[in-house]
Amino acid sequence: MAESLGIVGASGFIGRELARQATAAGWKVCGFSRQARGPESGIPAWRQWSDDPDFRGLTALVNLAGEPINKRWTEKNRRLFHESRIGVTETIRRGLEKLADGEGPRVLVNGSAVGIYGDRGDEILEDDASPGSGLAVDLCRDWEAAADEVAALGLRVMKWRTGVVLGRDGAAFKRMVLPFRLGVGGRLGSGRQWMPWIHVEDLAGSILHGIGHPSLVGPVNGSAPEPERNADFTRKLAKALKRPAFMAVPPFALKLALGDFASVILSSQRAVPRALLESGYRFRYPTLDLALEELVGRR
Repeated sequence: MAESLGIVGASGFIGRELARQATAAGWKVCGFSRQARGPESGIPAWRQWSDDPDFRGLTALVNLAGEPINKRWTEKNRRLFHESRIGVTETIRRGLEKLADGEGPRVLVNGSAVGIYGDRGDEILEDDASPGSGLAVDLCRDWEAAADEVAALGLRVMKWRTGVVLGRDGAAFKRMVLPFRLGVGGRLGSGRQWMPWIHVEDLAGSILHGIGHPSLVGPVNGSAPEPERNADFTRKLAKALKRPAFMAVPPFALKLALGDFASVILSSQRAVPRALLESGYRFRYPTLDLALEELVGRR
């Protein structure tokens, strides 16, 4: 019998790629949704997401839920950020608590972000690096603490600290590309801040790899082996798009436009995926040049 993978957030950009790769690898994929859904490409089965989710029969569970934080951090939005991360993880714990031994998943991959490291300059941040300080850090710490409560139930839990996810259909990449296509692309702030990034195919592939490798547990940096400074990322993206990159957005302009979220964009995290590499995961796109060749160069 095929092993069953449950995905919370299966209809999203990352969830769709994960479902595609899991199905190709022989997994029986099940998505969770608040709305009733019929079979979709790569996701033949759905279960109702509610305050009492049903995780019976699943081998592994991946939680990709999380309201995008690329907006003003108003009180209303902060509540959304918290509920869609910590609240969803707590609901997962409550659902798992009701299951008898052997009745539900043995592994949980729970979302997190490299934002947990805060602004760390040029410091190389491996998976066991300590958290920093700041709004994004506090959100990620609470998120990971909720995942630790799931681990206390006896599951192997991985807290996937993801960088900027690049993919043609991804919102982040579309937002990056648009200013360059309009001829007004450029670095953010000084451009010296490190940007951990990962191609969506590697994010999905590494999650499946992690599920199958018991040595991976706890924090896992879900980012490519070679992070880029913002200025270098900008230059390479402009070259791939054959567009200029002479603009520079000063910090005060980002602050006016984005409020507290500006500090997240300007923070530097030189995160490297030591745990993934040591466990034997081989990145399809280990460098930004290879990733951009796939994203931009092959039309």
